Amino acid sequence: MHYIVITGGVISGLGKGTITSSLSYLLKNSGFRVTNIKIDPYLNYDAGTMNPYQHGEVFVLNDGGEVDLDLGNYERFLDTDLTSDNNITTGKIYKEVIEKERRGDYLGSTVQIIPHITNEIKNRIKKAAKGYDIALIEVGGTVGDIESMPFLEALRQMKGDKDNDIIFGHVTLIPESGGEQKTKPTQHSVKELRSIGIQPDILFCRSGKKLNEEARKKISLFTDVSENGIVSVYNVNNVYMVPELMEKQNILGYVRDLFNFDDHTLDYTFKNFVENIKNPKETVTVAIVGKYIDMEDAYISHKEAFSHITGNTGIAVNIKWVNSDNLVKSVEDLKDVDGILIPGGFGYRGVEGKIIAGKYARENKIPYLGICLGFQVSVIEIARNVLNLEKANSTEFDENTGYPVIALLPEQEKIKDLGGTMRLGSKKVLIKKDTLAYKIYNKDTIYERHRHRFEVNPEYINRFEKSGVIFSGTDDEKLRMEILELRDNDNYIATQYHAEFTSRPLNPSKVHLYFIKKSLEYKRGKIYERSIE
Repeated sequence: MHYIVITGGVISGLGKGTITSSLSYLLKNSGFRVTNIKIDPYLNYDAGTMNPYQHGEVFVLNDGGEVDLDLGNYERFLDTDLTSDNNITTGKIYKEVIEKERRGDYLGSTVQIIPHITNEIKNRIKKAAKGYDIALIEVGGTVGDIESMPFLEALRQMKGDKDNDIIFGHVTLIPESGGEQKTKPTQHSVKELRSIGIQPDILFCRSGKKLNEEARKKISLFTDVSENGIVSVYNVNNVYMVPELMEKQNILGYVRDLFNFDDHTLDYTFKNFVENIKNPKETVTVAIVGKYIDMEDAYISHKEAFSHITGNTGIAVNIKWVNSDNLVKSVEDLKDVDGILIPGGFGYRGVEGKIIAGKYARENKIPYLGICLGFQVSVIEIARNVLNLEKANSTEFDENTGYPVIALLPEQEKIKDLGGTMRLGSKKVLIKKDTLAYKIYNKDTIYERHRHRFEVNPEYINRFEKSGVIFSGTDDEKLRMEILELRDNDNYIATQYHAEFTSRPLNPSKVHLYFIKKSLEYKRGKIYERSIE
């Protein structure tokens, strides 16, 4: 089995996920069967209960796994569906080892980091890699972090196994001072990696501009990495430009030589896609109304879905980040946008501002897309302002509301644990014919990913439908409402599911694409009105 391990040094947040995804893309499009594995050294079992401010977006897989956002990058670049096995955490490893110890599987042995924890890590890696030619493994955090040590030790051990062929890649920072690119942080980072028995084969050097030859030679001299194995990953405007940047430095040829592979022809499917990103024909401005706007990675899948639309249509999307709390005082932040998106979220903070945004979009017929909580916000807003159900709410936010138009899913009522207990993963959605949703999807059955505990209260559905609301998508039992649209407003649509999670570079989310096209129409209409005036 062939493995490529990507570690990080100096500081976190250098883009290991993008680099791993880009190399995966190049290898897959050269004809190899490729998968990705993300190692997260934190003690959490998974990412499901983590605050987005700490770790960014919680990405949801088809099987319901709540995982690190980097698995979203892998799925998008590889155009594939991963499983929970592709995300390994310290919590998962320790839980399994402790359960084995309790069952007596270790036959009375003293259970230790080596070999029991490291063996479990190796078993998990091999399970996720089975059936592929190459598995790329990204190790979260930075070399030297105490929680990463068991994983790095397990990978070091795998290097010595004759059944494995392993390349180690290391991502480091090249800062600049006084116009000079500084290599010392990279030297020290590699020294730290070597101290635990790992010699990198490739260095991915992150910098503001292209690595100069003097720095490249110096790095090679002090790290024993061939100059051909030093890849300059400098800043670009969009992550989908990184594969081309890396391939121009012959990363594929270098990897093939290390693995002793025959030559493979690269099918660079991103060519026209990237050209549209570099030279868009039109631009729209859309507001993302949320409460985590200081951490844009909390909404990274929406940002990526917009990139996919730009790459396919040439319509660039300028995101205006709007703090929902501010809208309680004034809607001024929404007056210059061409579309309004309300994404998913949990908790009452910021919800009233989102309700105001939904009302503003509906009354002014500004293109609107509500996702998950954004769907529920639409229901609450319409209940209050169209059905005149004063203070209608979700029981998530007000258990004593007189009009619980959003209520807890029945199967959730007795559940106390938070982790992994929501309605999660890919679910069937039935779409009614002769609706806006059917026009968007052009099919009557779709599968989309979910992450929610609350739903539209069935007791109110008839009242909504009489007011002009169309629930154009339902679950396969027709009990749960999945898509909401308005009879007299084709600028408005909301979904209980997260369409952004299945958006792909060459196959964008259908509802996001529709939303952006309507935003462009709206913008052109405003320009036309101003020209008449």
